[in-house]
Amino acid sequence: MSPSEFGELNAFLTVAQECSFRRAAVRLKMSPSALSRTIRSLEERLGVRLLNRTTRSVAPTQAGQMLREQVQPLVTGIGDAVRQVGSYQERPRGTVRVNLSRVAATVAIMPRIAAYLSLHPDVRVDLVIDNELNDVIAKGFDAGIRIGDRVDRDMVAVRLTPDFRMAVVGAPGYFAEHPPPATPRDLAGHRALTYRWEATGALFPWTFHGPDEPIAVEVKDVLTVNDTDLLLSAALDGVGLALLSEAVVEPHLTAGTLVRALAEWCGPVSGFHLYYPSRTYMPLTLRSFIDFMKLKSSR
Repeated sequence: MSPSEFGELNAFLTVAQECSFRRAAVRLKMSPSALSRTIRSLEERLGVRLLNRTTRSVAPTQAGQMLREQVQPLVTGIGDAVRQVGSYQERPRGTVRVNLSRVAATVAIMPRIAAYLSLHPDVRVDLVIDNELNDVIAKGFDAGIRIGDRVDRDMVAVRLTPDFRMAVVGAPGYFAEHPPPATPRDLAGHRALTYRWEATGALFPWTFHGPDEPIAVEVKDVLTVNDTDLLLSAALDGVGLALLSEAVVEPHLTAGTLVRALAEWCGPVSGFHLYYPSRTYMPLTLRSFIDFMKLKSSR
């Protein structure tokens, strides 16, 4: 249905409801003569008279009444749908779907989510944990959260956490049997626990900051996983050395269940960023989520 056809049908229904061209014209914010031309255009297109007109009244013909009964529920439904969509811009409501890594959820979102949901009781948040970098638009997500340098340049990105460092860690029992590495090159003699990107099959690189340039080390992996929780668990069990973010291992370093090595060789990594496709016509619910997370990150 074209916009002009919808306008003609809406004009006809309004006249039929008001039983008056004048009152219908006021409701539709158009002149009675323009309204009359609109109804005449509809009748000519359908080839049938829809309204009986006298100097005192206007009433649907038999054909007009049939059309009214068939079309009125459809137009009412369209109007209701438009109003419901508009209500999404009155207050935050509905669902925010976010694709993010497990570490991003632990570090950037979970410490803040309770306060956000308490502030917006009509919103539900759907967090989908996925360590791969996905196309949030193609997958039907409102936003994603990843390390800043992994976000596509055509996305709008908002920083949620400061830069952080990676950490080479192992269990005290592991270091009791293996001398801690003094330089990244010493890792060649150690058992390594590595992470594999499922989508590409590539291993997460063990890259360190040297005095002049980055140092990439090829480690001898004894266990490869695609989940950071498994990587952490294996390190805690003394299987080997793991390369994990400081935020993940900090509680274990404090508790003494993990020991850090090569700290001076681990430089900064871009912090977590929330990213989304466009600022244009952004749903109020998504805007409330972004603004809240951004506000919390600045404190």
